[in-house]
Amino acid sequence: MTSTADSARLRAELDSLTTEAFRSELADIDRLPTLDIAKIMNGEDVTVPAAVAEQLPRIAAAIDAVAARMAQGGRLIYAGAGTAGRLGVLDASECPPTFNTAPTQVLGLIAGGPAALVTSSEGAEDDAELAATDLDSLALDRLDTVVGVSASGRTPYAVGAVGYARSCGALTVGLACNTGSPLADAADHPIEVVVGPELVTGSTRLKAGTAQKLVLNMISTITMIRLGKTYGNLMVDVRASNEKLRARSRRIVSLATGATEAEIEAALTATDGEVKNAILTLLGGVDGPAAARLLREADGHLRTALHAARGTE
Repeated sequence: MTSTADSARLRAELDSLTTEAFRSELADIDRLPTLDIAKIMNGEDVTVPAAVAEQLPRIAAAIDAVAARMAQGGRLIYAGAGTAGRLGVLDASECPPTFNTAPTQVLGLIAGGPAALVTSSEGAEDDAELAATDLDSLALDRLDTVVGVSASGRTPYAVGAVGYARSCGALTVGLACNTGSPLADAADHPIEVVVGPELVTGSTRLKAGTAQKLVLNMISTITMIRLGKTYGNLMVDVRASNEKLRARSRRIVSLATGATEAEIEAALTATDGEVKNAILTLLGGVDGPAAARLLREADGHLRTALHAARGTE
């Protein structure tokens, strides 16, 4: 049970946070026409990319460090509570279908476990030891990266996750939306995207949530680009598991090679539907087995494999 002293301390902390600030000019927003509220909210959202832009050097440095470890077999693990935790789980869940990553390569942990994705489990966010337990169950090691995500930058679960990960020798990133946060202080790579007070006081699923989604998109997407999961801006590691994805696979091969439909079908058939391999057979003039070998030797980087194939001509 929270004591009076603890309650006063927590209230003082909230009063000090930019994300929790009360905006008196919006005190009568509920009396405005819906269109006016929508215009105000849209205007607020426009400011988020600029706040993210201020942190791009820090974001880029973190991504390079993450990619270097993942190239050696490390994992990318997000940890957060509430909205921040859900955003981490969402970003992780989109990596396998987009980049053909293994389900265990990019992971999202949310305080309270999977049930907290749809049911409020806000009490779990106060448990720093729970984060250590969750990470310990993953057998964390020095090649892994843990990204703690918290709008306030003070959520015990996120701060605890970063602290435990650092003690294990893992790389750590702290993503917050306030300056001078404990989460940033605890991380190897602090990223503080200050978006200011929310339209609805304290509802950090709004601008803060948008900022976190943008940064997590950058971390996962650019890391995958660095790992050779794309060829230019084409998703060449996509796995065709349904009709839509099979059509997308053919289109990607077409865009990369300019080959005819018949040539594309033949290349995909020869490579068991693997888009990267099919592109390599068409652009590098090699057969399916040779394409597979060259890609293995190039650690999956199509440009490197293509250079090697052309060098053998």
